[in-house]
Amino acid sequence: MKTACTQVSLKDRRKIEEWWHAKVPVREMARVLKRHKSTIHSDIKPNFWADAFLSVD
Repeated sequence: MKTACTQVSLKDRRKIEEWWHAKVPVREMARVLKRHKSTIHSDIKPNFWADAFLSVD
């Protein structure tokens, strides 16, 4: 039986962003947030490119 997909909350997204900049491994983020690592990756991936383009001045 599959489990229902739930969205990552804004609070968790902020944590993921902080941890990403602090170079925390995705596996550790997933363990702490009790999410699958692919969920963390899918949240980081779109935001990563947006940050890369925004930081270029």
